[in-house]
Amino acid sequence: MYQDGLTFQFQAESPEDQLKQVKALQREINLARNIQTSLLNGKVPKVEGGEVKGSSLPARLIGGDYYDFYPLVNGKIRIVIGDVMGKGIPAAMLMILTRGAFRSAAESTQSPGKTLTAMNQALYEDLRSLKSFVTLFCADWDPASGLFTYANAGHNLPLSINGKDCSIQELPKVKGIMVGGLPNQVYAEESIILEDGDTVFFYTDGIIEAQDKNGEQYQLERLFDTLLKNQEKGVGDMEKAVMDSIQAFTMDVPQKDDITMVLLKIRKERADISSYNSPVL
Repeated sequence: MYQDGLTFQFQAESPEDQLKQVKALQREINLARNIQTSLLNGKVPKVEGGEVKGSSLPARLIGGDYYDFYPLVNGKIRIVIGDVMGKGIPAAMLMILTRGAFRSAAESTQSPGKTLTAMNQALYEDLRSLKSFVTLFCADWDPASGLFTYANAGHNLPLSINGKDCSIQELPKVKGIMVGGLPNQVYAEESIILEDGDTVFFYTDGIIEAQDKNGEQYQLERLFDTLLKNQEKGVGDMEKAVMDSIQAFTMDVPQKDDITMVLLKIRKERADISSYNSPVL
């Protein structure tokens, strides 16, 4: 039997016993999906001077994309988005490992580059033995200074939308190999200043590679257009606009890859930060 990327062989002799095993397996898969959904859709922190939101739509019952938020006691927030090689249950299992590594590293490191360095150190041997890897983009935003510092491990560069002149572009490049690619990596960092009304859009390639019935991809140009048309809206409405645009483009074509995004929007009139974790830095 083939189910979500894995092949299962049943030992039951009768059709009735086989059906029971199929139903039991389906229950376990649904339970795994609920667990993953709960982890991805955890409490979103309230951030001083801005708002954040993330969402993920798996191509199968369970996906391999990952995003997370980690408020720091110094008032900053650490954001990560990632894409595990593969799909289905195997990718989801690696995603859980990645989540654990991020939470541990975010609690004990002082910057995005050091977080990725620690994650690669923790995950390299496991990913190498499984012949897999994870692309990750990690960033710290400081509401007090507006400083947005980031490091990249082979992931798509997020898009930066200027709230004043309504321009959009990729963040300045910073090099870094995927987590699990090579041991003992040190990840470089870059920084920009975010102003009131600016937005940073993190995403996985399932968005720009979504296909219509003719095999044409959604591509960055359509994403640019959608974001610019909705750049004055809040993060929830912007997220919905992107999803609506993708669905209108693909129509009834089955989704081939997980679709994940995170939005950070600077709003100076917003105040208050609440941390739902207990980091030391």
